[in-house]
Amino acid sequence: MPDRYDQGAASGPDGSALRRCVGDPAEFEQEHWGVRPLLRRTGRHDDLFDLAAVDELLSERGLRTPFLRIADAGAVVPARNFTGGAGLGAEVSDQVRDDRVLAQLAAGATLIFQGLHRIWPPLQAFCLDLARELGCAVQANAYLTPAGNQGFATHYDTHDVFVLQVSGVKHWQVHEPVYPDPLERQPWGGHADEVAASATGAPYLDHVLDEGDVLYLPRGWLHAAAAVDRTSLHITLGLRRPTRYSLVEALLGLAADDPQLRAGLPLGLDLTDPAALAPHLAATVQALQDAAAKADPDDVARRLRAGQWTAHRPGPIRPVAQAAYADALTADSRVRPRPGLRLVREQGRIELADRTIGYPSECDPAVQVLLDGPAVRVGDLPGLDEQSQLVLVRRLLREAVMVPA
Repeated sequence: MPDRYDQGAASGPDGSALRRCVGDPAEFEQEHWGVRPLLRRTGRHDDLFDLAAVDELLSERGLRTPFLRIADAGAVVPARNFTGGAGLGAEVSDQVRDDRVLAQLAAGATLIFQGLHRIWPPLQAFCLDLARELGCAVQANAYLTPAGNQGFATHYDTHDVFVLQVSGVKHWQVHEPVYPDPLERQPWGGHADEVAASATGAPYLDHVLDEGDVLYLPRGWLHAAAAVDRTSLHITLGLRRPTRYSLVEALLGLAADDPQLRAGLPLGLDLTDPAALAPHLAATVQALQDAAAKADPDDVARRLRAGQWTAHRPGPIRPVAQAAYADALTADSRVRPRPGLRLVREQGRIELADRTIGYPSECDPAVQVLLDGPAVRVGDLPGLDEQSQLVLVRRLLREAVMVPA
């Protein structure tokens, strides 16, 4: 595994993770984004994850559930079949047992590595880059399937995906949606009969993905994949796109502040009687329309921040090294904003997903320079003497807003 993530190599010649996946981002947005699949040949993907990484995670990293799932014949294998105690000094009972995983592989099961954007550094950095370009959270899973086997039957996902074929080949069949643009609360199991019927028809796409291929699938598109003549490893990047329903949920949350919508209903009202319900439903709909019409974009955005900002963790920091850097800070030290950290700066404060950081208003010009990045020398911060510069930057390092450059 590389010690450092080479953004130019992994993201593409111009540093764009999106361009590496789709080629021309403008054409992708116009022709494919959320509309129809894209299949293209790029280059090798083993700089992000490979078979050696699989073995390292299974045998040397103390991996635990749910970072690994196993599927066999379309069903999830109980975790107790491939996990066990960690031994003396580690009182956990769900650590992955490499010997038991070996037995599962020999039986033809598919290994599913979940949350690789949290535990594998090259994918951490790549997903952060892609999330920044797409404007949505990105997660990374990987699927290892022995030759001639299939992990899951035809199904759809409730989020868009990029599939990056790393090793081996895999036969994909893709069918058009039976339920377009499903929300996360609308998984394919609710349409199982329609999915099964559609899977018997002619596919929209029937293709064997080879090493280096990329497949984009919008949410709702049916798909099934099977390894062909050798073990297949592919990465699936899940794209958690916000929807208009996200705005509806935020508006409903704000509606709780409206006295008309908090009002109780009459004594003895039978909500199951359409005739009795009708006038109260009409009044409620009108009150909801009035509340929505008065909605302030600032209030809606503020309500959406918690979910949007925490959907993807920011770039990792090194706590011990960062604490030492803060302690030894000088005017010549250089810092930059923490990659992927979402925040809003207002006069005298920085608003994060889980807290607000206050500071003297005279620090505002310096804070703006710090947050604008990409890197700045502490002694070059405007409007402050050297001691104030050090105090400000030291605090933002300890709050994990800035990192060493």
